[in-house]
Amino acid sequence: MNATEAAHAGNGAAGLEPGQDNLRVVLAKPRGFCAGVERAIEIVERALDKYGAPVYVRHEIVHNKHVVEDLKKRGAIFVEEVDEIPEGAITIFSAHGVSKRVEGDASGRGLEVIDATCPLVTKVHKEGRRYAGQGYDIVLIGHLGHPEVEGTVGQIPGRVHVLCTVEEVQSLEVEDPERVSFVTQTTLSVNDTKEVIQALKRRFPSITGPDTRDICYATQNRQAAVLKMTEEVDLLLVVGAHNSSNSNRLAEIGMQEGLRSHLIEDATRLDPAWLEGVKVVGLTAGASAPEALVQGVIARLAQIRPLVVETLEGVEENVHFRLPPELETDADRARLG
Repeated sequence: MNATEAAHAGNGAAGLEPGQDNLRVVLAKPRGFCAGVERAIEIVERALDKYGAPVYVRHEIVHNKHVVEDLKKRGAIFVEEVDEIPEGAITIFSAHGVSKRVEGDASGRGLEVIDATCPLVTKVHKEGRRYAGQGYDIVLIGHLGHPEVEGTVGQIPGRVHVLCTVEEVQSLEVEDPERVSFVTQTTLSVNDTKEVIQALKRRFPSITGPDTRDICYATQNRQAAVLKMTEEVDLLLVVGAHNSSNSNRLAEIGMQEGLRSHLIEDATRLDPAWLEGVKVVGLTAGASAPEALVQGVIARLAQIRPLVVETLEGVEENVHFRLPPELETDADRARLG
């Protein structure tokens, strides 16, 4: 552990040294926004600046109500389906991606579409289409009903089977056991996905796929940070939305390691009773949770107990994705080449 933050908070206790009554808060690194989320939010912000309000967004741009509410105040209108959008309007597809059907519906309404699909999700779409073009049955390891999974299934013109457990692998029926491939949802648990892939390889020895590389770098980094954190904390708090897949996986990792773990949307969801008998709290955030929410939880903890706040050593993320061409500036192009 390296205390890269010498931050102390609570009850005016600046410079407070750790003691019996102090609560030690360990922050995960990395945590919070990933490059795909930052890109999606910036797309909405730049579209509002360039075209003016309203700008329509199909589905939550990212799974966080605080982000969505902030963009609503700036003039974004969120809808579930494109038939709710006036013909010809500026329309943004969320970071989770959409199906070919949704693309066709938007085209039919003459919508001016800006695609905020995360480039790593787009990569999975391309892999799935490549396998489909070769006549493979495609196993999509993911959660039915999740927007990313719905979009991916709808992007692949072939036989796609969605599953997420080892048990489901055993009952899977395919056209040709020698021509099976797999892709994965980007926000899954790395360990759980490895088990499913291993089961697929046992059942279909000729199966082809990208191993766990489709699970995005940010998801893997955040999961690794939480796993490291479980070695020294008594309680894990994950800041994120309950419909956020990657946030749920972070809390699940804590529980799998025998740690009391809670997924909370913000500081108002923190129950002081959770801190009884706790000396060290681990704090992280899902990839769609703003850092301001993490700081809000720290401030709430400081109202309950004197704090010593530290940051766990971890991966420094320096990933940046290009914006859609219609929103790039000359400065962006010069910077990214």
